Formats: sequence, C-alpha cells, structure tokens
Amino acid sequence: MVGTRHLIVSLLISILIIALGTIGYMTIEGWPFIDALYMTVITISTVGFKEVNQVDGAGRIFTIFLVFSGVGFTLYVAAAIVQFMVEGRIRIIMGRRRLDKKIERLKNHYIVCGYGRIGRVLCRHLSRANIDIAVVENDPELIRVMDEDGVLYIHGDAADENTLIKAGIKRAKGLIAALGTDTDNVFLVLTARQLAPELLIMARSSLEAAKIKLRAAGADFVESPYVMGAVSMAHRIIRPTVTSFLDLAFAYKRRDIQMEEIPVSVSSEMANLQLKDSGIRQKYNLIIIAIMKPDGNMLFNPSFETVLTPNDTVIAVGQADNLKKLEWVLNPKEGGQ
Repeated sequence: MVGTRHLIVSLLISILIIALGTIGYMTIEGWPFIDALYMTVITISTVGFKEVNQVDGAGRIFTIFLVFSGVGFTLYVAAAIVQFMVEGRIRIIMGRRRLDKKIERLKNHYIVCGYGRIGRVLCRHLSRANIDIAVVENDPELIRVMDEDGVLYIHGDAADENTLIKAGIKRAKGLIAALGTDTDNVFLVLTARQLAPELLIMARSSLEAAKIKLRAAGADFVESPYVMGAVSMAHRIIRPTVTSFLDLAFAYKRRDIQMEEIPVSVSSEMANLQLKDSGIRQKYNLIIIAIMKPDGNMLFNPSFETVLTPNDTVIAVGQADNLKKLEWVLNPKEGGQ
C-alpha cells in the first residue's frame, strides 16, 4: 500500500515537472505548446536530440535548471517503478508462501471446494464457529474476494489429486463439495474418496437426480440448497414461531440464545450420571432438548433419570457462554482447546 502511494506521488511530480518545463519554454522563449513540450521531454529524458529552436541566455539557464531537477527526478521515478514491480511480485510470492505454511499446519480441518455464493456463506458460518477451513477455488477472479475475506485458500482444480493433497486432505476431518455443477461435484467426490477413504464428505446437489450419483460416488451427505431454501420458506409460512426460534438458536451474532451439540467424553465428570444429578439446569441454566446415543438413537426431551454415557451427544439450548462452560465439563479435551 505504501509502495503504491509512493509510485503515484512520484508520477504526479513527474507530470508537474513536465508541465512546468513546457510553461517555462512557452513563457521565456515564446514557443508554441508542442515545441515547448517536445523540448522539455527530450531534455529530462536525456535522449540527445537536436534543439527544435535556438535558445537565448535565459532559455539556456532554464534548460540547465530543468536538466538538474528533471533528469534526476526522472531516474528516481524509473527506479520507483522498478521497485514497485519487484516488491509487488515479492509480496505475492511471500503471501502465497505464508498461506501454504498455514495450510500445512492445519489438522482436522474442513476443505471447502468452491467459493461461489454457497461456498462463501458456508465458510463464513464455519469461521464464526471457530472451525479451521481451507478453500480450493479455480476461478482467478475470486482470489481478491478470498484475500479480502481472510480465508486460507489454494488456487487450483479441486478435482486434481495434487491440489487436494496440498489442501491437506490426508489430515482433514471433512470435505465439502460446493462446485458449480453436479458433474464437477461427482468427479470431485470420487477423487476425494479415493485419496481419503475415511473422510467425511458432504456434497452440494443442484438436481434431485444427482443425489443418487453423489452418494454412489462416496458422499456421506448430499444437500440441495434449492430444496432446503424451498422447505425453509414453506416452514416459515406453516410454522412461523418455530422458524423464528430456530433463527435465534442458530444466529451466531446473537448472544441471548443458541443451540449447540456437545459430545460426552469418557473423561467427563458427568459421564455415567443421571441428568438430575448433573446439575446442568441449575448450574448453567440450560435446557437439554435431546440426547443422541452412539448407535444413532435420538432421545427427545429426555427424562431427569436419563444417564449421560460416554460418546453420547447432548443437544442443549441456552446462552452461548453457558454452553461453552458445559462443553468444558462434558468434553474437557475439546473444550480446553
């Protein structure tokens, strides 16, 4: 930014010197504009062409002054232009290396392939939840957008094995295929599944018919933004109060109420305790609306005699600060990170 400002100031001063030189010859020698401009340019550029007209004593003194001031500053501007180009290239290289090093240090992160309308919103929500992400995007026009958003990204083809390896697919927790077409997402899921058989993969689907192909390619979850949007609009009409509550529960900017899922660790002091003995309601002012068991069975509105067993997932509603405190107790390892 400083280099750009410095270059602009230098160019403006150069234009000012040319203007002053032209006006000086027009005033002192009485030359027409084109002759005065030509004489000024060949003088400060030191090209050594013959003078267009004879100059008298005052004109020669003015020329000497123009040589000392204009030529020196012209060389300075040329050096500033070279410096700007070199430093700009160095900034790009160093910035790319810093991004690569940060991505190399990522572990248990999510790789988001595609930074279009869906991918950008998705990354914004994941970042608010303090989830590490690495974006893979092939469109050069979106590089500036990713730089402004401050996301870690790799510019390349998401379906290329080397690109996914560079994004840390071997260390990643999951991959989200949010490319523009279903065909691209199918090919991406196939490649990702071959590289990381145990990786959690979620894919975006534009058409309902593509869901079967994406699941067959290896996607664990397939979501259609258009279907989800239509269902959300329908629920807003049918159940406006419920949707308003869900908006509050999932609004990261709101601090009054949120909904969170928290796994129960083996090392938790609440493991193998009944809800009535856990003190969750009394200590943290939270409501347990459901508990998912390791086998996938969901217990809605669990009774006070329900036992919290290791590997359970507790779904609670309340203030964000209290939810964070409960996470420290139920899952000490993750909550302490």
